[in-house]
Amino acid sequence: MAGVSATPPAIIVLGPGALATAQRVKALYEGARIHALQDRVSGDVAFAELGAHLRDCYTRGLPIIALCAAGIVIRCLAPLLANKGAEPPVLALAEDGSAVVPLLGGLTGVNVMARTIGAALAVAPAITTSGELRFGTCLLNPPAGYALASLAQGKRFVSDLLAGDRTRIDGHAPWLDHVDLPRDAHARHAIRVSAQAWDGNPADLVIHPRSVIAALGAVAVPDATLAATVERTLQAHGLARQALAAIVAPATLMGDASLANAAAALDVPLRFVDADIDGDIGAGLDTAIAAGLAPNKANEANVQRIAANDAGIALTVASAPVDPLAIGRARGKLTVIGLGPGRADLLTPAARAALDDATDIVGYATYVEMAGPLRAQQRRHATDNREELQRARHAFEMACEGRRVAVVSSGDPGVFAMAAAVLEALEASQDPRWHAVELAIVPGVSAALATAARVGAPLGHDFCMISLSDNLKPWSVIETRLLHAAQADLVMAFYNPISRARPWQLDRALDVIRGVRSGDTRVVLGRDVGRPAETLRATTLGALRSSDVDMRTMVIVGSSMTRGFRRVGDEQGEWIYTPRWYPQDDTAT
Repeated sequence: MAGVSATPPAIIVLGPGALATAQRVKALYEGARIHALQDRVSGDVAFAELGAHLRDCYTRGLPIIALCAAGIVIRCLAPLLANKGAEPPVLALAEDGSAVVPLLGGLTGVNVMARTIGAALAVAPAITTSGELRFGTCLLNPPAGYALASLAQGKRFVSDLLAGDRTRIDGHAPWLDHVDLPRDAHARHAIRVSAQAWDGNPADLVIHPRSVIAALGAVAVPDATLAATVERTLQAHGLARQALAAIVAPATLMGDASLANAAAALDVPLRFVDADIDGDIGAGLDTAIAAGLAPNKANEANVQRIAANDAGIALTVASAPVDPLAIGRARGKLTVIGLGPGRADLLTPAARAALDDATDIVGYATYVEMAGPLRAQQRRHATDNREELQRARHAFEMACEGRRVAVVSSGDPGVFAMAAAVLEALEASQDPRWHAVELAIVPGVSAALATAARVGAPLGHDFCMISLSDNLKPWSVIETRLLHAAQADLVMAFYNPISRARPWQLDRALDVIRGVRSGDTRVVLGRDVGRPAETLRATTLGALRSSDVDMRTMVIVGSSMTRGFRRVGDEQGEWIYTPRWYPQDDTAT
């Protein structure tokens, strides 16, 4: 698809009048999401304040397509406009699609996006970049797989062409074949496409194909200086750092953090192969690298092999970009994510980012659906709610293949949810591949916290969370904990309070508590909090009946100190909270 962006854009809408245009633009970009102003219009992501949200998207590197006045966007982003080379594309788009204005990101493809959107909406984009208007392309924004050697020199080069100089092209640059450049085979100026480092010639615009692979042999010992060692290896052979396409290492080194740190410092993918690698290039590595070279036919000849040096680093240099994702496999990643109570704006940015990055989404069917919207190519693995360990094992097996797996739970994954199951499965496994997987746990807003926030602060003092399900622990243990929590005067939040299979247990739990607490103890019932069917009710321990509760209800039983008072302007509503202080024991010394 012509409009595909490396990073899916955030399409910002402020009202329902922009929604139809936003949907048309969304169809151009796989994975794009509509970010909608909360309480004004519905979208994929809700936000409360435009300026803060635009700045958040910008700092995260998301391309921005804002369906509002250009001036609003400029004022919101003005404090961040320091580094022109690092800015993501930012466009302003009229609500009715009648105008497309690229604002920022001339070096990151904003004009390409403007042309794509303009073509789809049948309007001419308002492009004002001189070089873009003259030549029909931005010479300083080469396509994926290529990198500019020097932005400063690039600007000087384009200025020379605009002033009347001519240029030749040295190297493989197919994207320039039909660009209207002032060409001369004997010109002093040259667009040079090469993995060799720029020699400083001011007449050259040097563009590096990402065509160099650095392979670590078995004798290599990754450490904190690995990135610098790779750079020195490149320099020793006159190769540019920007030409580096990937670092490749034996799978036995997959868990070595210094490898990941080096790849991050060099801004390249890190790939692994299973075959043993000797000091030079073993057959397994040779086959893996060949797979990376194969997609680009320009690499059918002139592939240079540079034997491993004393540091155990070998280089492969091709004549055109290589596909690093076709080489071996990545280190797999398993992220356990808390989706919060279900409302889009209560999903943490870290959780949203992990979902966006995942290749596979694993979880109970309801939660997999809640995790959306998902991209078409993201694979969904929905299972029954009682298959936690099987789900965790399946997730690890997929991550061992180099996939990025998100295991989803509602609320917080560490509160009666999947994080414990994942760690239990990992502890029980003797498979070294599982232990080499990168594991992360991303917190979420738990049901207890979401319910408490809707009514005030009933968890404002010491509290505990207790699951009333006896599927995985004896009921006698639950009763003992209930009794001790009631005697300790803790606020209690009940998960899994009742079900068809356990219709009696909530009544029994209440009997235990009523033996210690007074009947006027405050109780909060929150059902489907954060979802469209949300209901909230305040009652007392004496008035509470099991028929008031179902499996989707969060029950918060207050302490002796929990209190409530009327909300101003809401005759039926109360603020309920537990003070942070506690009566002092007069006998204390």
